[in-house]
Amino acid sequence: MKNFLSLVVLIFALLNGYSQHKLDSILPVRGISMAAPNPDGVDKFVDFINDALAPRNLNTMVLRVDYRYQYKSRPELVDENALSESDVKKIVKACKQAGISVIPQVNMLGHQSWFNNVGKLLQEYPQFNETPEVPVDRDIEWPNEWGLYCLSYCPLHPEVHEVIFEVIDEIVAVFEADAFHAGMDEVFFLGMDERCKGRDNAELFAGEVTVLRNHLARNNKKLWIWGDRLIDGRTTGIGLWEGSYNNTHRAIDMIPKDVVINDWHYERPDPTAAYFALKGFNVVTCPWRFPDVTKKQLQMMLDFKEGATDEVKGRYQGMMHTVWTSAENTIEQFYGRQDANSTRGGNWVEAFKAMYDEIEKLEERF
Repeated sequence: MKNFLSLVVLIFALLNGYSQHKLDSILPVRGISMAAPNPDGVDKFVDFINDALAPRNLNTMVLRVDYRYQYKSRPELVDENALSESDVKKIVKACKQAGISVIPQVNMLGHQSWFNNVGKLLQEYPQFNETPEVPVDRDIEWPNEWGLYCLSYCPLHPEVHEVIFEVIDEIVAVFEADAFHAGMDEVFFLGMDERCKGRDNAELFAGEVTVLRNHLARNNKKLWIWGDRLIDGRTTGIGLWEGSYNNTHRAIDMIPKDVVINDWHYERPDPTAAYFALKGFNVVTCPWRFPDVTKKQLQMMLDFKEGATDEVKGRYQGMMHTVWTSAENTIEQFYGRQDANSTRGGNWVEAFKAMYDEIEKLEERF
């Protein structure tokens, strides 16, 4: 009887492993992008990983950390509510036990402010600011006469990479990560300061992507970025946010092909994953708040993969759901203790659950 039970357990494990292997072959990336928790919320965050993420077979988490970590290499850049090394290790341990790879994100190039709320890098190193003439001493809303959404650092400043490389190296090391997410989305200010003025914005953008990629590659780490700056927003009609109006889109033919593209679209299931894959990039489709759009994006990813040549098939890497609120709000909204409806329509919790319900159906086929 004991031998029989052991055989049953072995068969179940083999079947489960086969199912997981098949799911990994169809959607190698099944992820979530979300904010890092505050230090006093780490234990709740670990519970969320165990209770909400692990049962859904997520295997990737892009964690927006930015300067909310207690950097030893650059203590001047430490922001409020910064995680300690022990906080991070709790998160890493929980993710490892759940089979989730953590990819820390620190915004590079753009998103160095929210309107006039300047981030730590430009607070401490104002000389890196691409547009020092834009006022940040007053309340500013979008749209405005300066076109200010988020400030950028100048990619050609001779000292900027010395600083950010130390940040990148430390955050990748403490998270024991195989990849780093540099953001790089919604870069509206580029080619505007004295060093960059008159230069090709595509070359400037591609140059910064390449510099970051090459630095990471020295330690066998991958670079992930958002894909919007590589899409021609005018020609496609995709627009100013999910595409580029400042001519960075041609950088797609100038950057290394091993950069992983996170292709985000929230209002429509735009078929740009195929564009990136045909250009030679691994691509992950990223929805947000509309369940119907999210399910169409998942199906599109599966259809693209099924219909692709052998050379292209493997570039369709999977899906990563994005959540744009604090970790604390994310958890409260997920469990229904806070309203998850967006002021712009949709509900990220419903969209997230819809996507992973569909992925579970895929798993049940095997």
